[in-house]
Amino acid sequence: MLTQPSSKYRAFPAIALRDRTWPDAQITQAPIWLSTDLRDGNQALIEPMDLARKLRMFDMLVKIGFKEIEVGFPASSQIEFDFVRQLIEEKRIPADVTIQVMTPARPELITRTVEALQGAPRAIVHIYNAVAPVWRKVVFGMSVPEVMALVKDQVTHLKVLTDAQPGTEWVLQYSPETFSLAELDVSLQACETAIAAWGAGRDIILNLPTTVENATPNVFADQIEWMVRKFAGRPEVVVSVHPHNDRGTGTASAELALMAGAHRVEGCLFGNGERTGNLDIVNVALNMYVQGVSPQLDFSDIDAIRAEVEYCNQLPVPARHPYAGDLVYTSFSGSHQDAIKKAFAARQDADIWEIPYLPIDPKDLGRSYEAVIRVNSQSGKGGISYLLEEAYGLAMPRRLQIEFSQVVQRAMDTAGTEFTAKDLWKIFEREYQLSANHALAQYRVESGDSDDVRISGKLQWAGQAVSIAGQGNGPIDAFVQAVSSAIGIPVRLLDYSEHAVAASDARGDKGANATAAAYIELRVGDSQSLYGVGMDSNSTQAAFRAVMSAVVRSGAVASVQTAAPQAAAETAAA
Repeated sequence: MLTQPSSKYRAFPAIALRDRTWPDAQITQAPIWLSTDLRDGNQALIEPMDLARKLRMFDMLVKIGFKEIEVGFPASSQIEFDFVRQLIEEKRIPADVTIQVMTPARPELITRTVEALQGAPRAIVHIYNAVAPVWRKVVFGMSVPEVMALVKDQVTHLKVLTDAQPGTEWVLQYSPETFSLAELDVSLQACETAIAAWGAGRDIILNLPTTVENATPNVFADQIEWMVRKFAGRPEVVVSVHPHNDRGTGTASAELALMAGAHRVEGCLFGNGERTGNLDIVNVALNMYVQGVSPQLDFSDIDAIRAEVEYCNQLPVPARHPYAGDLVYTSFSGSHQDAIKKAFAARQDADIWEIPYLPIDPKDLGRSYEAVIRVNSQSGKGGISYLLEEAYGLAMPRRLQIEFSQVVQRAMDTAGTEFTAKDLWKIFEREYQLSANHALAQYRVESGDSDDVRISGKLQWAGQAVSIAGQGNGPIDAFVQAVSSAIGIPVRLLDYSEHAVAASDARGDKGANATAAAYIELRVGDSQSLYGVGMDSNSTQAAFRAVMSAVVRSGAVASVQTAAPQAAAETAAA
């Protein structure tokens, strides 16, 4: 009998926090953001950034609006050290931006770290050591008192070094690494030890990481609220969180931690980082944005930011990545497309954003609406008509949308690929005979005694000039009766609509003369009803072309070739 793998795991125990308040809280303002792309993100790359890419990343982070940026691990390598020095010596750090660097709790590494920061106007030194049981017992072989002694000694060492450089404003960030796996009282003791060694009343950031996600996000929220309560009323203490994404819930952990009282969030753009990555700051920030809260970060050109991050990290951002992926604002499903199309048509500029399947307006992130709807074999009439309207100005009646979607579906089943608006236009143009020369030339319209209208003229059709004449309750009805007489088959007008295609012709050439688009639904003989489409600078000719489009599509063109000479003779005799 196979042993179930689950038998070797155990659930993380719940936190004894019976009066928790975070479930009823709302995020109403942006936290302090710290980008750790240049440290945590960089150390997770297959090929860490060189100096040039580091500078590009730093400049972009400043442009986005980060006020705290972890720029590296200067004691780990010469390139890391040199990068920090370059930022300081070339005065690349804006006055409102504070750099942060990281170091393990080891004296020689702390010393090297402080050396790298000489001359910085303000700096955060991030010291960490693991406090969870398995690290204490297995990795370091230390007791809890020994861990506390380590924290005290190394923070004191940092204090001595930084006190000797009064020209810099120094802030300590202490991380009880592996916080999410540790006993809360041990983590609290480590934080209090760091505060005491740094000096009561001095600014300190307590960074509480989910170094490895081990429980559901609500457990992390309980841990954070438990810690926040311990430091209530101490304004010099900033509670920060640094979620990782091992369980795929880093974003939820960060949001619930903010609801639990955290002041600050650390993460990377698009979630780069060790294993499954760090918290994705773009995701959390834009989640706030769509709840009506400004994240105080500028992602108004998300594609440019993504391209720069991909260049610096040499890693792609997935096509389905929230907010930034190539396909996240694209709907292929017919029902989705139909809902989006209707909502766009109904929306007024001043309305609150309420568009089905689009939680954020793509234009707020520098995207256009061009890729919102794309057509493949899963698409329906809504998406097809949306693309043709956006690209070519066609506002097709509903029944025509249904009819044409069936034509597209047959073509899609054969091709098996996505269709662009240009592809759809080619199918539309071919199906509705838009390039055919079915024009009525030299025609005359006369009004009769009542509301009747008589029409006569020469019809160019199937390579022939056919004389036609008809009578009806308007020019279009009269033309339908004339065509019916010419082909010897009853033709009945069922529906007619038209509109102008302003400032663009049917081929999408901007700046062309306005064109009329006419849609005619006919029943030719015993056939099912079907549509014809006509386009012309003259609206009446557009309607006539639409009638001929429908007649040709019905298969009656063979009849006119036979009947044309007789019809012409009868017309001439009359």
